[in-house]
Amino acid sequence: MTAPCAARLRTALRMAVLLAAILAVPRLFAQGPPYQTDDPVPVDLHHYEFYIFGSADGTPVEVDSIGPAFEFNWGAVPRVQLHAILPWGVAAPLNHPAYAAAGEGQGPAEFGLTDTELGAKIAYIKESRYIPQIGTFTMFEMPTGSYSKGLGVGKVWYRLPLWLQKNFGNWLLDGGAGETVVPQTGYRDFPYGGFLLKYTFAQRLEFGGEVFAHGKEGVAAPQTQAATLVDMGGVYHFKHNPNEQFLFCYGHSVAGQTENYAYVGMYWTWGKDAKPPDAVRGFLAQAGGRIGWP
Repeated sequence: MTAPCAARLRTALRMAVLLAAILAVPRLFAQGPPYQTDDPVPVDLHHYEFYIFGSADGTPVEVDSIGPAFEFNWGAVPRVQLHAILPWGVAAPLNHPAYAAAGEGQGPAEFGLTDTELGAKIAYIKESRYIPQIGTFTMFEMPTGSYSKGLGVGKVWYRLPLWLQKNFGNWLLDGGAGETVVPQTGYRDFPYGGFLLKYTFAQRLEFGGEVFAHGKEGVAAPQTQAATLVDMGGVYHFKHNPNEQFLFCYGHSVAGQTENYAYVGMYWTWGKDAKPPDAVRGFLAQAGGRIGWP
């Protein structure tokens, strides 16, 4: 074999080995925040996630914002993640005359605790070379917000989605759909779903775009009509601690009712043998002192 042929053969073999490694051993990048499309990847066993974030979702009827909000996820058992969000927020009807006759978006702005979210993410099928990861992320929205002030639904309501994910090197594909069940006057059950494409640059910076759609949510909600949004966002991993991240996203409707979506937050993760980051421990200590934790 000539030298040029041998060199080309070695190059082809190296590329084949690299490609096989990428396809056969995919890295499971969990997604979810800051996007509306979620993922089927639970937190690793005996690992934790903590978010401090704010978000906003507005239509010509009303602008609802969340913040401050605190999210905690725990890898309780293999392939299962337990989830909780404690959110404060603002319900701000825009009092537009065009919606007054229908009783939509009328009243004063209110701030307070909104509905608390509890949930469980379960991975049923693990990702392989040809098969995506498949799982559910069932959520229970507990009625901790004031129904009379528009800060809560007043009854337990549910999100029932199915999510899929596939990794291709630095590219990630997420997608799925579900049904929101809201057994309350003025609200209605509605479907939702999304598709996300994300790319990771050098392990420290991620950019992604998604298409997310939902049905009519009822006259008591800001989203009185169906809408389809295109959102763009990203995640920055801090150099001093890659497990500390800054998250951001913004999107606007491209079909249906006019709607805007925004998210900004901080994220930390740690394992069972590590202490929570200082920022997380500081928050937990202050919260514990206020409500009488030891």
